[in-house]
Amino acid sequence: MDEMTELRELRADAPVPDRAALAPGRKRLTDAIGGGGRRSYRLRTDWRIASLGAVAAVTAGALLFTQVLDVPAPRPSAPATVTGDLDLTSPAAALGRAADFLDRQEAPPEPRSDQWIYLREKNPEQEEGWAEVPAEVRERMDMGGYSPDSWVPYDDKAAENDASDTDYRTARESYRIAAGLPEEPRALLAKLREVFPSGDGEYGEREDEAEHSFRALYVLLQSYPLPPAAMARIYRAMATVEGVGVTDHLIRDASGRQVIAVTRAYDRNTRREILIDPVDYGYAGERDVVTRTHEAPRPEGLTPRVLKRGDILMNVARTRAAVVDAKGQKP
Repeated sequence: MDEMTELRELRADAPVPDRAALAPGRKRLTDAIGGGGRRSYRLRTDWRIASLGAVAAVTAGALLFTQVLDVPAPRPSAPATVTGDLDLTSPAAALGRAADFLDRQEAPPEPRSDQWIYLREKNPEQEEGWAEVPAEVRERMDMGGYSPDSWVPYDDKAAENDASDTDYRTARESYRIAAGLPEEPRALLAKLREVFPSGDGEYGEREDEAEHSFRALYVLLQSYPLPPAAMARIYRAMATVEGVGVTDHLIRDASGRQVIAVTRAYDRNTRREILIDPVDYGYAGERDVVTRTHEAPRPEGLTPRVLKRGDILMNVARTRAAVVDAKGQKP
């Protein structure tokens, strides 16, 4: 059996991912083949990008289905003055409170062009999936192992000048896009739909306006850093998107923290959750949750997998983000 066959069989029951999820994986695979070094930290959390070959090994843990129990508010470790003010009765209430808080924060200086963005993320399914990739396969394909840490340059001019992936924006581009967003929610959403264009149907169904707006918002929110005032505008606009909800209690993320979950249906069987820290209202991660028990399609000859309501298909927690002076440096 060759290594491609081994990799295909690692997760043969993987569901078909959407265009937004596939795009960064396609680009990283193309860059790897061509020897390029570009890497999108902003979209790396959406690891359902599994395409055959090297990316399949990198994302081998994507379908180790787990269940995470939701827990009631408030978050014990958070200051009482913050958790006591949480209002999770509606998206407008929760995101409006977050926006008001961020509007009062002083913006730090924009990172210098020679600095790096450090991110640490907890992704237990991906970590377990890496452990299941046979060592000989990794050796043959010259791949390392799973690491929760990543570094990307803040100023990456080569990536900025590469227009082949419309879903990718560098850290500097994202910062400046966010800083220049209009105040009015409809105008802000229109601008983001322009910045992150919708697909042509090749990799899934076309997005409607609300779906497109939500995707553009969460793609930008994964960037770091973003000016606090810009995040406030983003949250207010998010609350106006059709179909957006918020859980009426804090939930536990992959690292065990209690976080706010802003939700929207991903398809008829799942919802996407953007996770927000209830103390500083920063981006804290994301989950995909099964909302309807159903059979997931699998390749011909394999028994369909039953996914139950509450199963977690993606569960990523961002536990640290910082601007540092060099690659490999940790705050």
